[in-house]
Amino acid sequence: MVILVMGVSGAGKTVVGRALAGNLGWTFIDGDDLHPPGNIEKMRSGQALTDEDRQPWLAKLHAAVVDVLSRGQSAVVACSILTRDYRRTVRRGVEEQVRVVYLRGSEVLFRDRLDRRTAHFMGPDLLASQLALLEEPIDALVVDAALPPERLIRLIRASLGL
Repeated sequence: MVILVMGVSGAGKTVVGRALAGNLGWTFIDGDDLHPPGNIEKMRSGQALTDEDRQPWLAKLHAAVVDVLSRGQSAVVACSILTRDYRRTVRRGVEEQVRVVYLRGSEVLFRDRLDRRTAHFMGPDLLASQLALLEEPIDALVVDAALPPERLIRLIRASLGL
């Protein structure tokens, strides 16, 4: 099984995803690490990515998911995948083995977290563009991003039967 932990920047994808993977004894993959250098530079300079910019990243995410599953392993992947099309691309061909967990929260919560975050290429200036792009999933486990990570892990595990 692969769990995709999704949401906008500041939702807690990496914190929750890494903690969940550790709790389950699964591999953790940070989708940020799969961005091409040009995408990172673009975001670092405050420019939103286009659909064209995202295609190589989505292809790498899909390949990582398929690779994990083809080896009979399990993983938690933290990635924004904000639109239905992005989620469809990442899950293509392995939909039955992939679950999506959506970290939903308020713009105030996300902005506060981003304002306090250091050493990350994605700054608070791009939050508005991500929120505008976001298509909330209808086929996901939706959890409150404001909850503490330990509580989210218990909730996710119970909801997914893990």
